[in-house]
Amino acid sequence: MMMKSLDNKGRWRAKTVSFRVSFEEAKDLDTRVRLSGLTKQEYIVCRLQERDVIVQPNSRLFKAMRDGIREILSELKRIEKSSDVTDEVLDTINLLAKTYHDLEEK
Repeated sequence: MMMKSLDNKGRWRAKTVSFRVSFEEAKDLDTRVRLSGLTKQEYIVCRLQERDVIVQPNSRLFKAMRDGIREILSELKRIEKSSDVTDEVLDTINLLAKTYHDLEEK
């Protein structure tokens, strides 16, 4: 028996969609979801429908930003040469900076 759930717009969501990603892609997706303040489902649906992801400031988002900044600080302390910086670290720094900047403007 398939379980159904009603979303906040009154739609029955009975269809499950899944896909495989690499470890790096999953980590990137999880970071983006945490920094959006949305659930993973809401975030993925917004992106698939080419809608803007509107960040909802809340305590969970600020905790995710704090944790992200701590991770970046730890990585920066570890890095001895600029050639050691990975694309993933740079992407996360840019995402955190943009999210923080956008929230600051509100």
